[in-house]
Amino acid sequence: MLVKLKGVNKRYGDVLAVDNVNLEIQEGEIFGLLGPNGAGKTTTINILMGLAKVDGGTITIFGKKANGHNSEVKQHIGIVPQDLAIYEDLTAAENVEFFGKLYGLGGSLLKERVAQALEFTGLSDKARQFPKKFSGGMKRRLNIACAIVHQPRLIVMDEPTVGIDPQSRNHILESVRSLNKQGSTIIYTSHYMEEVEAICTRIAIMDKGRVMARGTKEELKDLVSTEETITLEVTNITYTLVNQLKKIPGVKECSLSQGKLSVIVTKGSQVTGRILDCLTAAGSEINSLNMEKTTLESVFLTLTGRTLRD
Repeated sequence: MLVKLKGVNKRYGDVLAVDNVNLEIQEGEIFGLLGPNGAGKTTTINILMGLAKVDGGTITIFGKKANGHNSEVKQHIGIVPQDLAIYEDLTAAENVEFFGKLYGLGGSLLKERVAQALEFTGLSDKARQFPKKFSGGMKRRLNIACAIVHQPRLIVMDEPTVGIDPQSRNHILESVRSLNKQGSTIIYTSHYMEEVEAICTRIAIMDKGRVMARGTKEELKDLVSTEETITLEVTNITYTLVNQLKKIPGVKECSLSQGKLSVIVTKGSQVTGRILDCLTAAGSEINSLNMEKTTLESVFLTLTGRTLRD
């Protein structure tokens, strides 16, 4: 277990920003913190990094109690903050070099690591340029280069794709996968559902400072899902046939409207084949079939009562 938060609380005045958060993150994971702005994701990250004191609870990183002043812990962590942490009066290479020195790198090793970080983020040809001329996506990539120059065991990425173009977003997501394959454990916060679903091995859904649920994508979907809906466009179908479909074990409801047949089935009942056989035997022609399954968006809506972007 690389990171463990137990009963962590953080209050700002009357606002309980983090409410009794319990999390365990295993080595080698890409762990997603999913939630809307204001859910408590960044505060949780700040607590992990020692940038905010907890009002209650304990934090363990690399098996050591983390209190924000443990340099032995900090030197193995890289942070990609939501607000850009780069200096526009330094070149791209000088930015990465500066952060490398903060982590104790020097000499030929520092030079080598700077070159590797810039190459990894696709900025080698921009090494001598100043970031004030960079696009938003390039600045985000430089932010990542500064965070990984010391090759940390744990990388924390707080909304790393905010406000950038799709091409840069895809580049960053691929970078996250590559860093993970190279051995880094990654904590990734986002309010973009599709990003978390695409790259994270496990996910915690946060809202109003609380962890509402945690698990793999499949486990989270299983929390709220007991049904699946099959929608078919069919010809030559009668209400008598609809009633026959309702009698198939595993079919919970069946309705016909404007040539579209909607069949609600028990999740995992595997009755699609029997439904198709029944329709075919009755002479119905099937023009299309769509299986609607539970999404992370519907999980979030069920747990919080609102959509992720609200």
